[in-house]
Amino acid sequence: MKFSVIVVCLNPGEKLAYTMNSILAQKCRDFEVILKDGGSNDGSLEPWIARAAQEPRIRVIQQKDRGIYDAMNQAVAQAAGRFVIFINCGDAFYDSEALSRAERAIRARETEGDQGERLVLYGDTYNEKFGARVAAPPKITGFTCYRHLPCHQSCFYSIGLCREKPFDLQYRIRADYDHFLWCFYRAGASFQRLNGTVASFEGGGYSESRENKKRNQAEHRRITARYMGKGELFRYRAILFCTLAPLRSRLAESGAFSGMYQKLKALLYGAGKTG
Repeated sequence: MKFSVIVVCLNPGEKLAYTMNSILAQKCRDFEVILKDGGSNDGSLEPWIARAAQEPRIRVIQQKDRGIYDAMNQAVAQAAGRFVIFINCGDAFYDSEALSRAERAIRARETEGDQGERLVLYGDTYNEKFGARVAAPPKITGFTCYRHLPCHQSCFYSIGLCREKPFDLQYRIRADYDHFLWCFYRAGASFQRLNGTVASFEGGGYSESRENKKRNQAEHRRITARYMGKGELFRYRAILFCTLAPLRSRLAESGAFSGMYQKLKALLYGAGKTG
């Protein structure tokens, strides 16, 4: 099995069908879907339990968990794919070619003798809330790790990376960020940008409330201090100060200016011209 697509949910309602249908519409068929449910009672899971009985590529795991990252860890433990991607309930693959593009990139590396055992593939993300494509950085560096990682829903991870370092449950919002930095700073992973948009992101989620934005910032400080030296952190903060980062963040989060800002960023990144 090439891919394990992991969806975690708890009383997801109609969003579950939207997400699952986008996965099952993929033209690349070398995948399984692991639907990890934490105890839903809204009836949304029953049609998929019935369908899983008829379609082996769908697996439903019903088990209590301590939140989204614990649920993701539980799903990874049972995944059969060589690569995993986490499509949150309410999000979707951007088009039916998303897995095919990743598959072609993996095959190209295999012809060069790279089996992708410590590989992260990533691409652009479409933000539904602002109606804008968020360009992923052409290359992962220390500064991109500090400032602008690709969206988690648009990353494919070698299964070994997720099993060697499960998501750290001390982080309620940024455990995926902690894992990505571990891949870059500690695991010696390779990173490759995919052409095209991988996922469509719903936006407006748990981390975007005022209280959780503060928690988000606090976790960012803790995680970056864990992986980056003081001199490195000082340099990155100085760069952000000199380049008006707060203003750019407001533009990126503005309904009126987000689309224009993301197009400019994609142009600067040379989006669509890297492999």
